Amino acid sequence: MLEAIEKMTAAARGRAALMVGRCILRAIGDGKAVQLVQAQLLAEEVHDDVERIQEYGFTSVPKPGAEGVVVFVGGNRDHGLLIAVEDRRFRLKGLASGEVAVYDDQGQKVHLTRAGIVIDGAGKDVTIQNAPVVHVPQDLTVGRDIIAQGDVIDHGSKSMAGMRQTYNAHRGHNLPGAVPDQGM
Repeated sequence: MLEAIEKMTAAARGRAALMVGRCILRAIGDGKAVQLVQAQLLAEEVHDDVERIQEYGFTSVPKPGAEGVVVFVGGNRDHGLLIAVEDRRFRLKGLASGEVAVYDDQGQKVHLTRAGIVIDGAGKDVTIQNAPVVHVPQDLTVGRDIIAQGDVIDHGSKSMAGMRQTYNAHRGHNLPGAVPDQGM
């Protein structure tokens, strides 16, 4: 009886065994609506055009050599879906429980730590673009120069350019050491 059951379920067990596999990404194409990857499963089992399913609002292009998990619906190895990718070469380590980070292979990261948010540009510029105004409602501490492409205004009405114009128009008060007509 056991032999008969095994014989009847052999095909289903075989398909189930083929449903999930670990892979190494060999190539990644990011030019279409969904990423397509070349995934190597077993030594000789290479699948082209495997669709990479990503979480809404998040996207990345993994480097060749990253590892992944591929599912084959119904055990049909003709059409795989890559559902998870990891790259142990670049993964951040030592995060505390509950912390989250977005990172890349160059060392750039946004790390939500238990103490606050840390943005590490890895020696590269950090740019905020396509935002007409950036609001910083708290104090701002700057460790180096502030270079303004436009005017600087304090308390909503006094600008650096206005103060400079007032200063430059001032002729001095005959104070010792005062230099009339000295521009600011």
